[in-house]
Amino acid sequence: MVTEGERDTQVRSTRRTVITRIVVLVITGVSLYIVAPSLIATFGDIPKLASVFPLWFVPIFVLESLAFVSIWELMRIALRTDRWFDVACAQLTGNSLSRALPGGAATGGAAQFEMLTRAGFDGTTTTTALTAVGLLSTATLFTLPLLVLPSMVFGLAVDSKLAHGAIVAGVLAVFLLSGASVLLLSDSVVRTGGKFVDWCFVRIRHRTPEPPYAIRLVDARDTVRASLSESWKRAVPAAFGNQLFDYGALYTSLWAVGAHVDPLLVLLAFVAASALAMIPLTPGGLGFVEGGLIGVLTLAGVSPEHAVIGTLLYRLFSYWLPLPAGAIASYLFGRYHRREARSS
Repeated sequence: MVTEGERDTQVRSTRRTVITRIVVLVITGVSLYIVAPSLIATFGDIPKLASVFPLWFVPIFVLESLAFVSIWELMRIALRTDRWFDVACAQLTGNSLSRALPGGAATGGAAQFEMLTRAGFDGTTTTTALTAVGLLSTATLFTLPLLVLPSMVFGLAVDSKLAHGAIVAGVLAVFLLSGASVLLLSDSVVRTGGKFVDWCFVRIRHRTPEPPYAIRLVDARDTVRASLSESWKRAVPAAFGNQLFDYGALYTSLWAVGAHVDPLLVLLAFVAASALAMIPLTPGGLGFVEGGLIGVLTLAGVSPEHAVIGTLLYRLFSYWLPLPAGAIASYLFGRYHRREARSS
């Protein structure tokens, strides 16, 4: 029987959820209103994509597909599993939701977690693996500008704004790698986080979790750390592959529309645009990425017209096509596990 205190707690939790969703929707609406003029102007050039030779779609699609395969491989290593289907379906679904909904990063992460635990993976290990993979992938992204530094030293002309962006990316890379190292190496930090989760659990459920999360998180961290360290020769290429294949899709898109520019300058533009995609004000950074990428590509030496068409072509494969792919993955995952449950 539900007590009065538990009922009040449920009511407050529901109220907070509703208020949070309203605030997110308002922020998203205002953000979309702000970027709407540039977004409409950009999408007005969509008919120009018809001028792109269709054969270019093949390498762009392959490169984006390899970027997804790389993140699946990294996730498989962290979870210590060889189950491609479950990992791929969960990631595609979570990615699709994070790009389709306001504040979708949380929803996408929750969906990915739910699907993986439904597939039989331990919940705490899954959370730890998702966190580790997210940190490694983001840290890898912000280390990419380091590839440009030798060329800058030997005379590569870089716009000052792009150079400043590279410096900021380098600082973020150091920060993220340091944070990831602390989480992977420090028992006390992970245990403190676990104690906070235990405190929240007691406040919400009015009982102590057994075993405590302070112990579960350390054990799960040790499992993920062992998996990554034992397979670092696969994990490192997978982390870099996820970003570099995506960058390759952008560079190929520019070639497809006739823009020939230094690949290192495009790399800096790619990092800047990927950072914009992390802004949670609109789904998947919609509007911010398009406007920002066009701007930084122009700074990299791409003509405005080529920057617009190249951005549209790149976003077609990196943003829009993964949306239906996520829906299909969710359907196939549900169908497979319902059939598996009936047969067991």
